[in-house]
Amino acid sequence: MKVEVDQDACVGSGQCLLTAPDVFDQRDEDAIVELLDAEPPAAQHQVVRHAATGCPAAAITVHEH
Repeated sequence: MKVEVDQDACVGSGQCLLTAPDVFDQRDEDAIVELLDAEPPAAQHQVVRHAATGCPAAAITVHEH
């Protein structure tokens, strides 16, 4: 799995951080998503998929290998 985020599309809702805190964070100044792990371990795949589908701005893209 490879994960990409579109910081320009992000609205700062924080759902990704709440869902997968080992993979996503938010910038302190504006709450825009930051990607901590672009290739998360298999144990994180399900929560990353959930974060991507739950993102209100569709700012997370998941590429399955």
